[in-house]
Amino acid sequence: MAAVPSTNGGKYTLKVWRADAKVPGSGGFVEYEVETYPGMVVLDAIHDIQAKQEPDLAVRWNCKAGRCGSCSAEINGKPKLLCMTRMSNFDPAAPIVVTPMKTWPLIKDLVTDVSHNYRVAKKIPPFKPRPRDADGHWRMQQEDIDRIQEFRKCIECFLCQDVCHVLRDHHKTEEFAGPRFLIHLATLDMHPLDTVDRRPMIKEEFGVGYCNITRCCTEVCPEHIVITDNGIIPLKERVADDFFDPLRWALRKIFPPKHKKHLPVLRNDQLPSAKARDAETNTAKNESTRGAAE
Repeated sequence: MAAVPSTNGGKYTLKVWRADAKVPGSGGFVEYEVETYPGMVVLDAIHDIQAKQEPDLAVRWNCKAGRCGSCSAEINGKPKLLCMTRMSNFDPAAPIVVTPMKTWPLIKDLVTDVSHNYRVAKKIPPFKPRPRDADGHWRMQQEDIDRIQEFRKCIECFLCQDVCHVLRDHHKTEEFAGPRFLIHLATLDMHPLDTVDRRPMIKEEFGVGYCNITRCCTEVCPEHIVITDNGIIPLKERVADDFFDPLRWALRKIFPPKHKKHLPVLRNDQLPSAKARDAETNTAKNESTRGAAE
């Protein structure tokens, strides 16, 4: 009969991956015994190991409240937040295996290099609303706004990116943006005021077609965002309507969207610097001011 998980503390064994990217050939599991207490989470156990056994054990963390997404790792092979996973969920008789996220390059121990995700984020054209109504306000349906509120809960823990087999197993990091960024694209595409047509980019550069709806990203999301059904599938449907429906395709060619503007696909080395973007913004403001004065 399997042991019942403890709720009052006790001794647990953590099997933690130790490695350093600067030391070729390094890497292996080290077991640590930790005395737990009620309410203890895996991140607490890692901190206990740092304090009492291995001060150089590397782990990324910040808020310890499930709000920053920093402490992402894999526990017994499943992507999780260390700060939101209670020790009492596990059987004390079996070691708890803690490893870094598999999808991203290792830096040291439990810390991985997730900078690729920020490079992808820079490629997404920002929100650009239509002009205000005649009275200076915008009007929209509340249900249209409610639909995208769920996506705004994302804390960028990148657990969905880590579990996605297109990135994790097939390494399509250049062809596929991943669920986190498809959700961000859905937030923009479904916004009733936005005027930028990102669907060509969603189809080509961001590779929405690579997703085959396994829903593994939804399963690991700590914010319980229904990523696949509420975000990715609607994006797939919109792309299919625009590019594969013969009538829609013909109408799109004859009558381009009134407000939506196609943007070129940019590589990382083509992205404008922050200084250049600020200069462009200031120029636009000055031209607008001169036009109003005239």
